[in-house]
Amino acid sequence: MKTETVAAIYDRPRRSQTAATERAVKLLCKGEIVALPTETVYGLAADALDPLAVAKIFEAKGRPRFDPLIVHLPNKEWLERIAKVGNRSRDLIEKLIAQFWPGPFTLVLDRQSIVPGIVTAGLDTVAVRMSAHPVFTEVVRAFGKPLAAPSANRFGRVSSTTAQHVLEELNSRIPLIVDAGPCEHGIESTIVAIRDGKISILRRGPITAEQLSSFGEIDMADDTKISAPGQLPSHYAPKTPLQLVDDARSFAAGPNQRSALLAWNPVEKEGRFVTVRNLSQRQDLREAAANLFRYLHELDELNLDLIVAERVPNRGLGAAILDRLQRASHRQPDVRDMPE
Repeated sequence: MKTETVAAIYDRPRRSQTAATERAVKLLCKGEIVALPTETVYGLAADALDPLAVAKIFEAKGRPRFDPLIVHLPNKEWLERIAKVGNRSRDLIEKLIAQFWPGPFTLVLDRQSIVPGIVTAGLDTVAVRMSAHPVFTEVVRAFGKPLAAPSANRFGRVSSTTAQHVLEELNSRIPLIVDAGPCEHGIESTIVAIRDGKISILRRGPITAEQLSSFGEIDMADDTKISAPGQLPSHYAPKTPLQLVDDARSFAAGPNQRSALLAWNPVEKEGRFVTVRNLSQRQDLREAAANLFRYLHELDELNLDLIVAERVPNRGLGAAILDRLQRASHRQPDVRDMPE
């Protein structure tokens, strides 16, 4: 299969459909998969209501079937066709949606029967969100139905924040990549569930616990049981081993070890590392989040022995960045040994 990359040139005020998004919609209508930009990372999209189309996502990514997908809605009217909002938590859910949709915020709710089991990994719940990216919005609205769209990369690997990253990961596995430049946030959406009146954070992301706390009591979920994407211990991992440290100044390289540094702390002249990427010279967490996966891709291409990554502050958006780094440093299991 030849993978085509087409630039999306969109008119923000008019939101007119472009040739790139028109081609994407035609492929989606034929049951194909396409890579699309979102405000978080690039997603690999398919008709969420077509099990055969969704199966192509799992095949292209090498993703195990026990890992559920997020369903992206064309508009809010689709919410209760896909999920059961219920009465007990309706007020809280509606307040969260009003504040954070469209945007990098995903809700896990009981699913309606219309959602295929392959999307939810057989769970009774479904993860739903609405993207704020103008190109993704244009495509899903023109398509007229929800899209399942996990990150556009091989399973467990570093998420793609540019079209080039997608091509490097999925070349010859998918027919089309719609290129709209780098993603704004650079890390995946925050995922929450409402449990016993509390906001349970299943995956940290751009919407922080501090932001959510003004809407209700926060509960950090135990992710030993997979109930949402991004909860596996090893995830977002480069091919090169990654080691987390508090401060690179205390790191001692092994004999003849070629290492790179992903820095948070200020870096002066540093001769122990082949190269250094600083997540943010200003120590700005939003800038660090936007740079995280891009720098991991760059360092991974150097074929080094080790990537040394400094921990960021475990607060606000830093908690989401640290979550990704901790999972990236975990040893990646062989997917062939995982149960179906």
